[in-house]
Amino acid sequence: MKTLYLTDLDGTLLHSNERISDYTANVVNSFVKSGGYFSYATARSFVTASAVTAKLNTKFPVVCYNGGFIIENNTGEVLAAHYFAPDEIASIIQTLTHFSISPIVYSFINGVERFSYMEQCINAGVQHYLDSRQGDMRHRKVQNVDELFDGDIFYITCIGDVPQISPIYDIYKSNRQINSIYQKDIYSGAQWCELLPVKASKATAVHELKRMLGCNKVIVFGDGKNDLSLFSVADECYAVENAVPELKNIATSVIESNDNDGVAKWLDANAFNYLY
Repeated sequence: MKTLYLTDLDGTLLHSNERISDYTANVVNSFVKSGGYFSYATARSFVTASAVTAKLNTKFPVVCYNGGFIIENNTGEVLAAHYFAPDEIASIIQTLTHFSISPIVYSFINGVERFSYMEQCINAGVQHYLDSRQGDMRHRKVQNVDELFDGDIFYITCIGDVPQISPIYDIYKSNRQINSIYQKDIYSGAQWCELLPVKASKATAVHELKRMLGCNKVIVFGDGKNDLSLFSVADECYAVENAVPELKNIATSVIESNDNDGVAKWLDANAFNYLY
């Protein structure tokens, strides 16, 4: 039986400084070299995920944008992708305009991945987001809403404080056409409401990745509300000590925190003897 081990990154595999420890890198690399199937499922883009996982010698496809994309780790080839339909974007624009929310919009424009934002609408949370991506060639400043929502759109994030952002989640949390995730960013403390196509979820990505790799079982690790769907489809699910209560409540067990290398310690103690 082939088992896929799938972990979240921020708050789970990464330390609070957004780095992977040497210990974790050594354990994961040794596990993969020994024949283990190990990958990650993150809210990050492939660009930023690749930067923070540079120490890992993983060779399997990875899940990015909370399940929006599955990408071949070695080549960057997109293996699966989910985009918004035009009518869904029209509805989102109407809602966000009503609440005076200017989001960050991820899209492919003429075949090139970009994230667009209106410079005149930047708040503290958005500024932190942009500061953490200095030098990223995907930056795209725009002047109006038409430009903001240009291209083939696959991910939208609204960043601000609770009074600004919670009404957006209240609208979309029961929407059957749009997947929404509402949580506090662990680095800036800002509130995020992320909007994705309904098929873009870590749960959907798990099923797709299992099929691609021919795996029969999935064991997952996470810390945040965006990992709830991941846990819902796993055979075993482990929440790090610093995880949100909602995730701990449905976990198979709670392991040590991200800063104490909880995932790597669990792998070291449990996974090597059961690679398949």
